[in-house]
Amino acid sequence: MALERLQKILAAAGLGSRRSCEELILQGRVTVDGKVVAELGSKADPARQKICCDGELVRKASQLYFLINKPQGYVSTNEDERGRPRVVDLLPMHGERLFTVGRLDADTEGLLIVTNDGDFAQRVAHPRYGVTKTYRANVHGVLNNFAKQELMAGVWIAGHRCNADWVKVVKKGHSDSQVEITMHEGRNREVRRMLAKVGHPVAHLRRVRIGPLEDHNLKLGQARRLEPMEVRALLEASTASPRRPASAARKTRPAHRKELS
Repeated sequence: MALERLQKILAAAGLGSRRSCEELILQGRVTVDGKVVAELGSKADPARQKICCDGELVRKASQLYFLINKPQGYVSTNEDERGRPRVVDLLPMHGERLFTVGRLDADTEGLLIVTNDGDFAQRVAHPRYGVTKTYRANVHGVLNNFAKQELMAGVWIAGHRCNADWVKVVKKGHSDSQVEITMHEGRNREVRRMLAKVGHPVAHLRRVRIGPLEDHNLKLGQARRLEPMEVRALLEASTASPRRPASAARKTRPAHRKELS
């Protein structure tokens, strides 16, 4: 087998996303044939060399993919100093290292993928691969066309220009609106901050679609395995243009779902 980047080997073994595996390397927790390797870009041959993390032999894990409808109050991290409930707590124990693909803040509910496949997580979560995420937001005030155009043109938040790929007003009331907004980035609380910036603070927010993936039947707090066709569709979507609206992406709705309890 050819040499591979060390962070890619660790991610394939289910130790986390490539970014988190890079941190493991920089922290000096990874050894190759008994020697600490702490430089990014280092390569190894998993078929011929002994690769360990924290003293444990790194083995390629069976790949697992789950879809969760995250309730409010749950955090996306695997460790929380405040002891709040975690998204991974909603899954049955499988004896594998699992982590979320990207994050939703504790106040936001909706679709979130959990896996042990670091390469897959990188392709779906990183903005450069163009997998869009669509949110449904209940906001204060009646959002007009000017605000829609402003969101799509981009607003400045903490030194970054943030813009939506697509904005659709789903429903208008006397003093509030329901808005669907599609993004390809995922900075912390970005959708909330963007809507507040144009004068429409969020009252409630949920993620309803990840690339081509949606599931209207998955209840809050429930989880199910992703079908192989859904995994393939997400990987195919990762080659699309970052500006491609999610409404133009192919949707997948498997006839038989494996729901978990």
